[in-house]
Amino acid sequence: MPRPYPKEFREDVVAVARRGDAPIKQVAHDFGIAESCLRNWLRDADVEDGNRPGVTRSESAELREANRRIRLLEQENEILRRAAAYLSQAHLPKRLYPLVSELAADGIPVAVTCRVLKLARQPYYRWLAAPVGARELERAHLANVLFDAHRDDPEFGHRLLADEAHRAGVRACDRTVWRICSEHGWWSAFGKKRTRTGKKAGPPAHDDLVLRQFRADGPNRLWLWDITEHGTSEGRLYLCAIKDVFSNRIVGYSISDRMTSQIAVDALVSAVQRRGDVAGCVVHSDRGSQFRSRKVARVLGRHDLLGSMGQVASAGDNAAMESFFSLLQKNVLNRRRWTTRDELRLAIIVWIERTYHRRRRQHRLGRLTPIEYETINTPQVALAA
Repeated sequence: MPRPYPKEFREDVVAVARRGDAPIKQVAHDFGIAESCLRNWLRDADVEDGNRPGVTRSESAELREANRRIRLLEQENEILRRAAAYLSQAHLPKRLYPLVSELAADGIPVAVTCRVLKLARQPYYRWLAAPVGARELERAHLANVLFDAHRDDPEFGHRLLADEAHRAGVRACDRTVWRICSEHGWWSAFGKKRTRTGKKAGPPAHDDLVLRQFRADGPNRLWLWDITEHGTSEGRLYLCAIKDVFSNRIVGYSISDRMTSQIAVDALVSAVQRRGDVAGCVVHSDRGSQFRSRKVARVLGRHDLLGSMGQVASAGDNAAMESFFSLLQKNVLNRRRWTTRDELRLAIIVWIERTYHRRRRQHRLGRLTPIEYETINTPQVALAA
């Protein structure tokens, strides 16, 4: 069974076909899909727009949402019934955490149970993992002593607070006292005020596995990705693209009016859907907050991808991707002023899929296009394209 095309890609191809600049057969050939497939996409789009009869995606989504709400109400009723029976037993302690575990074993999600019973999930999971240890109790007692001393004498620094704790019978080194005071903001009234207004690059989520060696001996061995932006009369438009170093092909991209971690997730999911078996592939980026997010880390782990990051303020660590964005800037973005985001969006995808992939020959690839290079060197990729 062939892999499904990403939703964003289908919508873009339909928009290009509806413009009527070229026959449907030519549009399908330019984007590397079958003509019958494009006609099916156009038919589904007409159903969605109400131009022909059929069940729309919104109606199917409404039905699924109704079934989900019914299932959720049944779970909530079961939770309330079990909670009333549990609390009515006099020989059990009035603690609801064991009930949450029992309901989870019966298939009711912990999040739903905690929401109905007005419980926080993090304390429940801490209770589930292990009881509070002696070290945590000692640290809490030390924090209480330090807080009392700081409240009585706000001018004391962490060393004097450590002395006060020692007099109260609680021993701790200066470093431990400093760490507790730092976490809670218990600074001396005469000390320098701590501000958090300065911006600083966050720590790398991954090591640099590339070290500026932009070479790959096969497809899906090394991917580069980054985000670029360009202004329109409606506002800025952001493009997150992923390039396979083996053939310089853009294997995944996402375009949005917001530069959040979701645009990176959508581009990565699009690349995985197009390429199939990508386990072990190195995905290299800069230290942008979008690429260091937990959403991106979960997608990388789900598909057995290896993350890699360059240094701060070092464009050379991702130079191969910057060169692609430079081409895009010269050939599309800076050619004229763009009125709407949709207009710029279609221009970007047409240039990537029609010109860059299938018409622009590259010296590094032996004067071949990325599609031709993959077709010659990896026949199985040619079938997928």
